[in-house]
Amino acid sequence: MLGVSPVTLRTWDQRYGLGPSVRTRGGHRRYQDEDVEVLRRMVALTGQGVAPAAAAELAQREPARPHPRGRAQLREDEAESARRGFVTAAKRLDEPLMLDLAGKLLTGHGVVAAWDQVFAPCLVELGHMVAERGRGVEVEHLASSSLLHALRSVPPTGSSGVLAALLSCAPEEQHGLALEALGAALSEEDVRWRNLGARVPARALCDAVLRLRPAVALVWAHRADIAEQVPLAELVAGSGAEIAVAGPGWAGLALPSSVRTPHTLTDAIRLVVSRVRG
Repeated sequence: MLGVSPVTLRTWDQRYGLGPSVRTRGGHRRYQDEDVEVLRRMVALTGQGVAPAAAAELAQREPARPHPRGRAQLREDEAESARRGFVTAAKRLDEPLMLDLAGKLLTGHGVVAAWDQVFAPCLVELGHMVAERGRGVEVEHLASSSLLHALRSVPPTGSSGVLAALLSCAPEEQHGLALEALGAALSEEDVRWRNLGARVPARALCDAVLRLRPAVALVWAHRADIAEQVPLAELVAGSGAEIAVAGPGWAGLALPSSVRTPHTLTDAIRLVVSRVRG
């Protein structure tokens, strides 16, 4: 059911305490539903590249849940402290601490506040550090990876119905963390979405939009030469979805009049939600 061997289960039990709640007198393990959910999280986290020890610690916590709408943003002093703490953890390559800080921000304040006030500014700061010093790429990469894992911990909606949004990077675009933030925020809004990920070829993007028929198809690009590879005219003409583009790569490019251009995470959320809820 989990796709892992009994040997792996025994190892996780012995090393990390991810054992069953019940054992028979003969020592056989009897996993309850809650035990299986912990193991599912462990499998998901290790599959995303989280080190087993850190994954085990995270798996035993309650997963982040969508925050009530209208939760207040962080005060500026709180945001500054959170940014300082996350950047310090990143420079130390302290993945467990980054995951812990990110998870608490998401649970306490929601995706939009966490992204706008902490995550995005931290990524910008770390990017500038790498550009100025010519070193520290490992810091930037591990920080991005930690945020990716944290954002994916926000549970997707269990509701059925129309696919509200299909998210995709432009061809050759490899920077897709902003799309992960949008997806997590849409989960908080209880709407369905899918993300095609990085470097989606033009033909594959068109085929996916035609097959899935989302209410909104949004494409991310951070450079103009990458954005220009997106077949916007074909998407607009034949998909039936509302087409939107986001990211700095679209600035200054001539776009079809019907293409929407949300400039912030909140703008993108409103665009998607308005299409499925009126």
